Amino acid sequence: MSILYHITTLPIPLHTPKIHSSLLILQSDPAMLLRGAILRPLNPSSVVRLKTTSSSLPQNVAVSARPPSRKSYSISDGDLESQGFILRRTPADLNLDDLNKVFVAVGFPKRDPDKIRVALDNTDALLWIEYEKTRRPVAFARATGDGVFNAIIWDVVVDPSFQGIGLGKAVMERLLEELLEKGITNIALYSEPRVLGFYRPMGFVADPDGIRGMVYSRKQRKKK
Repeated sequence: MSILYHITTLPIPLHTPKIHSSLLILQSDPAMLLRGAILRPLNPSSVVRLKTTSSSLPQNVAVSARPPSRKSYSISDGDLESQGFILRRTPADLNLDDLNKVFVAVGFPKRDPDKIRVALDNTDALLWIEYEKTRRPVAFARATGDGVFNAIIWDVVVDPSFQGIGLGKAVMERLLEELLEKGITNIALYSEPRVLGFYRPMGFVADPDGIRGMVYSRKQRKKK
């Protein structure tokens, strides 16, 4: 079986009106996207494979159904450790005030720590990186979902002081691997348009077969 990575780009107003995001979707079966689950796997012969180019969108990228070999990590666990970074997969040692500071530093609104705690309690998978010298989080991402078909990745952030050294990619590679190992076939996330290029090298493409995501908008409802 092959897995198709899809991006659906759609400007979405968030809590702050000046910020717009795009909805990115990773899925293994086009028949499941916004159409419901099917009862049998997609015939491999029906999967379309196109070479990826930066200028040809929309497009589909076919990759192995199994996560790539760990040798394909952009930064190995050992290299991260040698640079003073510790990978964490549980919120046990995560200081929520320090995490909030990272959120604010990248432009997120400050969040109620109690609500962050509830969000983490309802998170299916998370991965964060602690800087050993300060014992503070410097990169973070988490995912929620039904544990079988669907997952949404949230809060992919890197402390501005540590951006540009591959920590964001390191977090995404490992979180994505964990979701795929669980057999989850549809994975989505929101992204500002200016960083869509960060996700494309991971296999995402735009608007498969013209399918676009939709998000509930209170503003749109008020117009009726």
